[in-house]
Amino acid sequence: MNHIGILNKDIYKCITEDIVTDEVIITDERIKLIMERHPNDYERYYKYMAEVIADPDYIVEANKPNTAFILKSITENDKKYELILRLATSDDPKKYKNSVITFLRVENKRYNRYLRTKTILYKKE
Repeated sequence: MNHIGILNKDIYKCITEDIVTDEVIITDERIKLIMERHPNDYERYYKYMAEVIADPDYIVEANKPNTAFILKSITENDKKYELILRLATSDDPKKYKNSVITFLRVENKRYNRYLRTKTILYKKE
C-alpha cells in the first residue's frame, strides 16, 4: 500500500456524502496493472497523481458505485489525465482507504469525448 495524498471531501461529495477518510492510497497490485496496461504512463506521470486527486478539473459519472472518474489537464506538461478513484465508505471494512483503481494519460479527443458523453458531477470553477 502506497500513500498518494489527501482528498478534499467537499469536492468528492458529488459521488457520496459517506466518505470515511481523506487518505488516498494505491496498492502494489494496481501499480503493476497500470504498468502492464499503460506502459510507461505510471513511471512518467506518477508525480501528477496527487495533484489530479487534490485538484480535479472534472468528476464525471462512473459506472461503479462510490467511484470517482476524474479528469485533469496539467498545464506544466500540457497533458490530460484520467484517474479512477474508489472512495471508502462506511459500508467498507474499517481498514479500507480511498484507492486509485487506474491512472493514465489520455488524448485530447478522448478527454473531450468524455466531457460530451458523460454526466458531469463536478466542474472546477
